[in-house]
Amino acid sequence: MDYKVIVDSCGELTEEMKVSGHFETASLSIDVDEYHIVDDESFNQQEFLRIVAASPNCPKSSCPSPERYMEGFRCDAERVYAVTLSSELSGSYNSAVLGKNLYHEEYGEKDIHVFNSKSASIGETLIALKIAECEEAGMDFAEVIRTVEDYIESQHTYFVLESLETLRKNGRLSGLKAVVATALNIKPVMGSTPKGEICQLGQARGIKKALGKMVEEVVKNAENPSEKTLAISHCNCKERALWVKDLILEKIKPKDVIVLDTAGISSMYASDGGVIVVI
Repeated sequence: MDYKVIVDSCGELTEEMKVSGHFETASLSIDVDEYHIVDDESFNQQEFLRIVAASPNCPKSSCPSPERYMEGFRCDAERVYAVTLSSELSGSYNSAVLGKNLYHEEYGEKDIHVFNSKSASIGETLIALKIAECEEAGMDFAEVIRTVEDYIESQHTYFVLESLETLRKNGRLSGLKAVVATALNIKPVMGSTPKGEICQLGQARGIKKALGKMVEEVVKNAENPSEKTLAISHCNCKERALWVKDLILEKIKPKDVIVLDTAGISSMYASDGGVIVVI
């Protein structure tokens, strides 16, 4: 095998990615009260949402260890890439870089590159697919890195959540002006900055209007959509995600569309009813 892509488990893998043999997940884990949940194939979203709803405490996540990444890099593939959550939101990127350094100390030279997605969830998925596309096109290692880094710079992440409570309690909204009163049912439209931090793009009363506003942002900022894949992930609200997809497709025509259910870490942050869009 020429290449392998390790995606931390905040990034969802499609069924095709799982069976291709080129992609691997480095699992984060989540602790809620006495429950320790590993974000892997065993993750049960319904059970997880039930546990979180019943707990007065905020779930806490832990990123993969440097040793876990090092073991992932130790494989038959000549070139190995890692794609991690935004370094502004998680220690996963630093952990992967440490894992790469450990690998070089232990086993010597190898082509390994760690990409900071500056995104999360399905944004990581798209970056992993972009790496595969570059590899399949026969690019050399340096060219893959250059092309994918450019792609990351051009990528936009948007989301609307039913509740920002988990993000707030875990300190992921630092630097953001106080988010408006939930009593008014005001839903902020959120996005990522070029650095990979979370910012507020707008707000609306009620989830449907907020999603509509998010779609406006997606359409307004979409550059060369016909060359891009539109990706949507959702936490336990498929109909809502498909409605958003249809709204977007009325306005722009991307080359492909992916809709996935959130895995563990994304479910933790998106909370029940959250929708994430990346293009």
